[in-house]
Amino acid sequence: MPWRLVQFIFLFAVFFLFIVFNLENKCSINFGFTMIKDVPVFLTAFSSFFIGMLFTVPFIFAFRSRKKAKAAQEKGLLAKASKKHGKDSGENSADLSLLDKTHYGID
Repeated sequence: MPWRLVQFIFLFAVFFLFIVFNLENKCSINFGFTMIKDVPVFLTAFSSFFIGMLFTVPFIFAFRSRKKAKAAQEKGLLAKASKKHGKDSGENSADLSLLDKTHYGID
């Protein structure tokens, strides 16, 4: 069974119960210059969560751009050479540059 669907249904049920239990609860919201009276509590909570999610969107895109920049940097020739020789072989990168194992056509 898809676990994301199960999680969504559970989360939806929790939200539904929160709304049902708080239908009669009202509150006033004061913005400093104006006041809104008799706002249901669940609308206040949901709007707070929604505004919080909107404020996280720039951080998500910033993280993705940093991840792409790091991936592009790892695609360079030096990264490919280090992967080819491997870090687990015990050889030092300075030792690899001193070794010349190519054939120049001199027999």
